[in-house]
Amino acid sequence: MELTQGIARDFARIALGHVTQPYPFKDDHVFGSEADVRAPHIDHPVFFGSYDWHSCVHGWWTLLTLRRLYPAMPEAARIAALAEETFTCKKLAVELAYLRRPLSRGFERPYGWGWLLYLHLEAVQHEDQPWGVRLEPLARELAGRLKAYLGVLTYPITVGTHFNTAFALILARDWAERHDPALFAAIDDWAVRAFAARRHYAGWEPGGDEFLSPVLIAALLMRRIMPEQDFAAWFARLVLENGWLERECRPVTVSDRSDGKIAHLDGLNLSRAWCLTGCASALTDPAARRLLDDRAGEHLAAALPHVAGDYMGEHWLASFALLALLPED
Repeated sequence: MELTQGIARDFARIALGHVTQPYPFKDDHVFGSEADVRAPHIDHPVFFGSYDWHSCVHGWWTLLTLRRLYPAMPEAARIAALAEETFTCKKLAVELAYLRRPLSRGFERPYGWGWLLYLHLEAVQHEDQPWGVRLEPLARELAGRLKAYLGVLTYPITVGTHFNTAFALILARDWAERHDPALFAAIDDWAVRAFAARRHYAGWEPGGDEFLSPVLIAALLMRRIMPEQDFAAWFARLVLENGWLERECRPVTVSDRSDGKIAHLDGLNLSRAWCLTGCASALTDPAARRLLDDRAGEHLAAALPHVAGDYMGEHWLASFALLALLPED
C-alpha cells in the first residue's frame, strides 16, 4: 500500500474536520486554584481541537505533511490558509506561557512533547511560510524539558499508550538530528542504556487499550540508532529466535470503535505496520525480512478501512496511517 493523492486528500479532509473542533475535549490540566477553571481554548488557542492537545498537534503534522507532499491538491490551499490563521505569534505565546506554568511540568509528557517537535520539524520544511519560525520557541522549550527528563528517567516506560518513552524519542530524535545535537546525543545514549541489552521478549501484548507495541516501538528506535548489522542480530535475539513475532504478532480485533480506549487498537495495527516496515529494511535474512513485510501488510490492511468513522478514532488515526504509509528514510 502506498500513499496516493487520493488517500492524501481523504486524510487531509479528515484532519481539516477536527483540528478546529473544540468539543468534546479531554484536557490534561492541573488546577492550582479556582482561578484555573477555564475553557480549554483559553490556554490553548492553537491546539484546542481534535479531542485533546496532542491529537491536535499531530493532526496539524498530518496536514502540513500532506501539503508538502501534494502541494497541488485542492486541500493544500485550505491547509495553508488555516495554518496562517492558527500559527500566529500571539496565539503561540499563550501556548508557551501555559507550558511554563509550574503545574505544567508533566503536561503531555512525553507523547505531546515528541509530537510537537515532529510538527516543528515538518513546519520548517515549508520554506514559503513562517510557521517553523513561529513554532520554534515551543519546540525549544520542550526540547530542553525532554533533555532534563532523560536526566532523571531511570527506567524506560514501556506501556503501549501515551506514556511510552521510545515513541516520543523516535519523533524527538528526528527533530534533534537537525536542531539540537546535544539532545540527539542524549537520546542515543539513553536509549542504548535502556534497550541494547534486552532480548527474548515475552511480554503480554496486546493490552486492551494499547496503540503501540511496547517491543516493536523500542525496536524501531534502536533501528534508528544501531548500525544495521548490530541491529539485525539484536532484533533476532529480541523477537525472532524465540518465535514471538511469527507466533504473536497478528492484527488485533477492535470490538467497539465508539469506545475511545478500545479504539486505540486500530492505532496498534497501524503503528505495528510502521514499526515492522522500518525494522524490515535493516534485516539481511530474506526470510525474516519477508515475514516482517507480510505482517506489516496484514496490519495495515486491517486498520486502513477504519481511519474514518467514529470520532473516537477519527480524531487521530490518520496520523498513524500516514506514519505507516510514508517511505522509511
